[in-house]
Amino acid sequence: MFFRDRCRREAMAAGLAGWARNLPDGRVEVVAEGEPEAVERLQRWCRQGSSQAEVTSVEALDEEPEGLSGFSTC
Repeated sequence: MFFRDRCRREAMAAGLAGWARNLPDGRVEVVAEGEPEAVERLQRWCRQGSSQAEVTSVEALDEEPEGLSGFSTC
């Protein structure tokens, strides 16, 4: 299973809204909104990723919520 889809599943299980997309340089950008504990749970998952992922770093930024609904992969 690919990182973005697994991330989407993890986010939905945590009750988060947002999206995950591939960037041209090979990185994945994830935006997630929801309860702080759920966002932290997704951040922890992102640091490890799926069994087939190679995660080298995670950068987390706090931003104002946009009022997103659902979680998609772009």
